[in-house]
Amino acid sequence: MPLESPNCKPLVLGIETSCDEAAASVYDGISHKIHSHIVASQIDVHRMYGGVVPEIASREHLKTLPLVIDKALKQASICISQIGAVAVTNRPGLIGSLLIGLSYAKGLAYQLDIPFVGVDHIEAHSMAAHLEHHINYPYIALVVSGGHTQLYYVESLGEFQLMGKTLDDAAGEAFDKVAKFLKLGFPGGPIIDQLSREGNRQAINFPKSFINEDHFQFSFSGLKTAVTRYVQCHGESNLADVVASFQEAIVDVLLAKTVRLSLQKKCPRVVLGGGVACNSRLREKMTQECTKKDIQLFIPSPLLCSDNAAMIAYTGWQYLKRGKSDSFDLNAVPVLAPDSYL
Repeated sequence: MPLESPNCKPLVLGIETSCDEAAASVYDGISHKIHSHIVASQIDVHRMYGGVVPEIASREHLKTLPLVIDKALKQASICISQIGAVAVTNRPGLIGSLLIGLSYAKGLAYQLDIPFVGVDHIEAHSMAAHLEHHINYPYIALVVSGGHTQLYYVESLGEFQLMGKTLDDAAGEAFDKVAKFLKLGFPGGPIIDQLSREGNRQAINFPKSFINEDHFQFSFSGLKTAVTRYVQCHGESNLADVVASFQEAIVDVLLAKTVRLSLQKKCPRVVLGGGVACNSRLREKMTQECTKKDIQLFIPSPLLCSDNAAMIAYTGWQYLKRGKSDSFDLNAVPVLAPDSYL
């Protein structure tokens, strides 16, 4: 069914289950309005393990996803029959979690006889800022989260050229692992962000891998090891200084690579996405540097940085209104090819 036919309603239900959050959102493509935004976090379930346990995550989705979708519909004050299309994350992510959301989306689309489309989770993060800002193409997109640290040159919808990525740990993963080593709690990013405000960011000269290299690859494993060895040698008496210096090293590398790519491509627009884009120091320094370099910077509000279904619904709408939808044999793809383009 063509999405823009008179009988098709322009409300898109977005479903996101790529990791440990189950999220649903209703987005109106005509009014460009988010009618609902529901996220069920599993942080309390996984906290005792210091990280996400894939099998537990998928089992939790089985229990919570129907409830989350029901809440999204109620918050939007609509019934399920008013949905005109379904957009769902089908790549990349935890395979069990992806399959829960994808199977549910297929069932709804089949039952309601409406189109559905699979959405790339990373692309959706880079599109989240479009929900709050008018952004012209092309632009540089930095997607940085617990599972991803990637730089893209975005020429248009679906035309993402991968310019650089982490060779080991993602930035958010490094935050979580250092926080776990220091017994600060889970998730580590927000805890370190808060504690860093009490510390001296210049106290310890932690390594900033590849910061002066011409390429756009990242590496945070060595930084994580450096923090571990420093604490083993010096103890935790200056813990705030340790985490502040650690955070500064990550932020400086992310900042340097992103701005350098913007200048190299002569593309004065930068978009941030992903959970680590909530980090207050990253937002502060990126804003300062982009202002100096006359680069437009677009950062979503924190609710749209972390995993959510509004960005899935919006991205799905962009494809659906161009006539793209998927068949019921669409599969979940847990890992993208090493040097893939979206």
